[in-house]
Amino acid sequence: MTTITLPTDDGRLEPYTLRGPGSFTPAAPGETLPRIAYSAAHVVADARAAIDPWLQCAIDWDSTIAYRQRLWRLGLGVAEAMDTAQRGMGLDWTTSLDLIRRSLDAARDVPGARVASGCGTDQLAPDAARGVDDVIRAYDEQMAAIEALGGRLIIMASRALARVARSPADYERVYDHVLRQAREPVILHWLGDMFDPALAGYWGSADVDAAMDTALGVIQAHAGKVDGIKISLLDKDREIQMRRRLPPGVRMYTGDDFNYAELIAGDGVGAHGNQRQSDALLGIFDAIAPAASAALSALGRGDTDGFHRILAPTVPLSRHIFQAPTRFYKTGVVFMAWINGHQSHFAMVGGQQSTRSLPHLAELFRLADAAGLIEQPDLAVHRMRALLAVHGID
Repeated sequence: MTTITLPTDDGRLEPYTLRGPGSFTPAAPGETLPRIAYSAAHVVADARAAIDPWLQCAIDWDSTIAYRQRLWRLGLGVAEAMDTAQRGMGLDWTTSLDLIRRSLDAARDVPGARVASGCGTDQLAPDAARGVDDVIRAYDEQMAAIEALGGRLIIMASRALARVARSPADYERVYDHVLRQAREPVILHWLGDMFDPALAGYWGSADVDAAMDTALGVIQAHAGKVDGIKISLLDKDREIQMRRRLPPGVRMYTGDDFNYAELIAGDGVGAHGNQRQSDALLGIFDAIAPAASAALSALGRGDTDGFHRILAPTVPLSRHIFQAPTRFYKTGVVFMAWINGHQSHFAMVGGQQSTRSLPHLAELFRLADAAGLIEQPDLAVHRMRALLAVHGID
């Protein structure tokens, strides 16, 4: 057994003995899973680039695409250029479009690979938006660019729209235009302000019930153009409430990184099948991909107990990674990729590796091990010791 000394929240150092990788078996290649499951995927920074990381963005494209190929091999789709990829926190629109192009190109070589790409308004600075028409033009530009590449759209929540909208009617006007223009059904994206404070009051109200009514009205008016909606409010009851009100055939993609297991399993309540369980579009699936794949495979075999047995230990890990300030969860996702050998360094776009403390990362290490998600214990310990040494712990 491998043992490492790790810091605690109160400043002490304690030995920790690893349990080792879990015994779960990911889905077989080509296996049909019972839910559509997208992993929002992170980007790997180019740690050798001679740039100012807080101001400029450099991507290690080979490692970034290799990580997506891993997700596809596990049966997961890729939600591309989303907030997990640091969209709006270091990744700009120009680089995002390059990322989308490269990901779509790579997916063509993988049978059955799913890619849905984030379409937003981030080329328009929120304080430069003068009104709703500016937001519409920004969405149009990104939609045209992604669709020209053959990409399917995730219509991301817009900081600019949140700034300039004066009522729910402004949201209805924007989304009516976007959905009428879309070539094929899209995924809508409702990201709570715990993920992005600039999105407070989205859909025209700080009252979640009123905001939900507006979003559902948009969906009902354009049900043929909406594949589903991802909501990230970290409130399972709100998600279930909305799920049961969706039109037939419109999917709920859970973005609840606190309660995903029970939401994906479902509750069997609802007049239509899409109202009884959630599909998934989750940042945590980047970090727990093998467990997510194995759990969904078990669910597909009718082994609900196995599904929960695999995912239950991942929930404390996810809640730790996504603890407030939630927007810094990307650091934990990249840390997991690094300690598991999927990238050679722990550096992030925008220098975001500094957003979490050493005790936070040490506890993340323990929780990842408890969930069976440290794939190569010797490598993980070697890298964790290197990080400890940088922080003055030999």
